[in-house]
Amino acid sequence: MTTDTGRPPRLTRLVFHGPLSETRADRVVRRLVRTDPATVLDIGCGWGELTLRLLAAAPGATAVGLDINAEDLARARREAGARGLADRVEFVKASVEEAARGPADLVLCVGSGQALSTAAPPGHTVEALRKLRRLVNPGGRVLFGEGFWQRTPTPAELSRMWPGASADEHLDLAGLVDTAVAAGFRPEWTETANEDEWEEFESGYLAGEEEWLAAHPDHPLAAEVRERADRHRAAWMAYRGVLGMAYLTLIPAS
Repeated sequence: MTTDTGRPPRLTRLVFHGPLSETRADRVVRRLVRTDPATVLDIGCGWGELTLRLLAAAPGATAVGLDINAEDLARARREAGARGLADRVEFVKASVEEAARGPADLVLCVGSGQALSTAAPPGHTVEALRKLRRLVNPGGRVLFGEGFWQRTPTPAELSRMWPGASADEHLDLAGLVDTAVAAGFRPEWTETANEDEWEEFESGYLAGEEEWLAAHPDHPLAAEVRERADRHRAAWMAYRGVLGMAYLTLIPAS
C-alpha cells in the first residue's frame, strides 16, 4: 500500500494516536458520557477517533475538533461521514486561539497540552491545565492525557530519546495530579497506559513504514524513511518503561 505520492502509508495501522487500547477507550467513553454532555471540544483531535466514539455514545451531543494537521482532519471527516456523524461534528484546521472555541461540557486534551501553552516543559502543563479549567463548563469534565516520568531517566537514556530530552521535561504522576488540583480540578479518575498499550501504539506507529521498507528497499525515498523509522524506534527503546502516559478525568471544582 502506498500513497499517491509514492510515500509509505502514514499511521494506517493505528486506531488511536497514542497508547490507548480499545478496552480503555470504551471505559473512558462510558465514564465521560455519564454527565450527558451536550457539547464536546477536542483540542489536538488528530483524526478524531475518541470524539466520534463519544458522539456515538451521546446521541444528543455535538462536537468541535481542532488540529493543525490537514491530513488527519481529512481522515476525521471521512470517518464522521462513514459513521453518520458528519452533521454533529466540525473538524477545524486551527489552533485553540485561532478558533476561539469553548467553553464546552466535555473537553478532551489528550497528548496536546503543548497546544495550550508557550511555556517550556514542564511549565506547559501548568498553563495548559489552567486554560482547560476556563474551557470547561461547570459540572463538566476534562479528559487530560499527558506524559509523565515513571522514574527519573538516566543521562544515557535521555541521550537516546528525542533531541534536547531532559529529566526536567515531565512531572511524575503525583506531581501531574497535584498540578491538576492546583489548577482548580478534582481528579475523578486517574489511570495510566500499560506496557501492552505502549507496545501496540509504538509498533503500530512504525508498522506501515516497516512493511513498505521491506518491500521497497531501493525506492528513492527508502533511505529517508529508514533513517526516520530507525531514529523513532531507538527513542522508543530508550523511553520504554520510563515515559508513561496518564489519562486524568477531571471535574472543575466550584
